[in-house]
Amino acid sequence: MLRTNTSFLSFIERLYQAEQPHNEISLKRFPKGSLLLQQGSKATKIFIVAEGITKCYFSEENGKKYILEFLSSGEIAGELEVIKEINCMCSVEAVTDVLAYVLTVPLVKSLLANNPAFNQMLLTALADRIINTSSRSSFQQLYSVEHGLKKLLMLQSDHQLSISKEDMAAYLGITLRSLNRLLAVK
Repeated sequence: MLRTNTSFLSFIERLYQAEQPHNEISLKRFPKGSLLLQQGSKATKIFIVAEGITKCYFSEENGKKYILEFLSSGEIAGELEVIKEINCMCSVEAVTDVLAYVLTVPLVKSLLANNPAFNQMLLTALADRIINTSSRSSFQQLYSVEHGLKKLLMLQSDHQLSISKEDMAAYLGITLRSLNRLLAVK
């Protein structure tokens, strides 16, 4: 539900501290509601969340959104687009104020070509993403939407988040009307 990757964050923090001056990697603040990546646009940087929570989502042609995941400390965004040299497949938006490491494309390509530790961290992160996506898919098939809503409400409570009803519905893959019905039953 809320993805973190502390080992990747530690690696990036060490990389940031080692690089002087900070021309290829920076630490930037993004206020709540800011877009780190926008679906369809060119990815010119990759982001590793240091603090805060983002949501990664697809926008469909009919205007509906589907939230793939909530990302927090150590999670990476924009790497697939940089590796494949494609436009952003989804948008990544700050749900809370976010502090993120921002890496330039030349730095990422250099790390991919020359840094086995970075490659291992990235490969592990991508493998975890595949595992999490398949687990979530099977979970949605096996359990009721009510169970997913319960987990989402626990996430909101545990992290003192205010997740909008629209985002809840988008994460659960249901309409706002269906979500309102579920909440009325509780």
